[in-house]
Amino acid sequence: MLARRWVPPGPYDLHLTLKVLRRGGRDPAFHRQDGTLWRTARTPQGPVTLRIAAEAGAVTGQAWGPGADWALETLPTLLGAEDDPAAFVPRHRIVAQSARRHPGLRLARTGLVMEALVASILEQKVATRDAFAAWRRLLLRNGESAPGPAPDGMRVPPAPGTWASVPSWEWHQAGVDDQRASTILRACRYAPRLEEAAAMNLPDAMRRLQLIPGIGPWTAAEALQRSNGAPDALTLGDLHLPGHIGYALTGRRDLDDTDMLHLLAPYTGQRHRATRLILLTGRIQPRREPRAPLGRASRL
Repeated sequence: MLARRWVPPGPYDLHLTLKVLRRGGRDPAFHRQDGTLWRTARTPQGPVTLRIAAEAGAVTGQAWGPGADWALETLPTLLGAEDDPAAFVPRHRIVAQSARRHPGLRLARTGLVMEALVASILEQKVATRDAFAAWRRLLLRNGESAPGPAPDGMRVPPAPGTWASVPSWEWHQAGVDDQRASTILRACRYAPRLEEAAAMNLPDAMRRLQLIPGIGPWTAAEALQRSNGAPDALTLGDLHLPGHIGYALTGRRDLDDTDMLHLLAPYTGQRHRATRLILLTGRIQPRREPRAPLGRASRL
């Protein structure tokens, strides 16, 4: 077991920062227990189990497995150390109020593109709960047991080669249609090139991911929000987000992506952060439909 301690430079909310990495309440790769967060990942050095706890103004990480060195070296980045919330200037009263209520929010950055990308592809065009159920089933059947003293049932997400070997009937049993399964398989063939997007600026990273047929702006943004901690990675193509943003900022419910882009124009460079803060107000419309249309890529 290896350990590292990081002291945030200001207010910090561990759970609010990392909750976006959790794919449902029964995610085999993320577990919350008595205020402590457990996370598994497949790092460039191998599988890792990471235990993270906030105590007395500091965050302590403990790691087990071949990827322990990498995980602890990048721990501050994961926790949002490279994020700059001071760059955000609220332009609406409701956004300013949310920023004051949540001063500890940081944008997490895992540095792991495929991990976020596979989960985001599973969320295409289906209800969120169904995508979470598919993620759980696939990890339990194909993921490795978490190294170290992880809570029971935790699994490390499969490597690209393992994802590629999942038989068609197993995708179907998990509720994953052929289109999403094929998109994941195509992404796995180019995994090393897609992982390079973690070190790219947002426009280049978006273009890199969308070279894969079946990955469009929605999927690319959802993945890069987590892998790159990108403050301007705005989710486009979502059935509900424009309505949530419009309702919170104007009281209107009938907005589309064009309207949302206009409303969020004052936050250019920080539109993902603005969206997070708006959704944290709780002033949103209830979901009643599938989450998002399937993204399309212009070329491979």
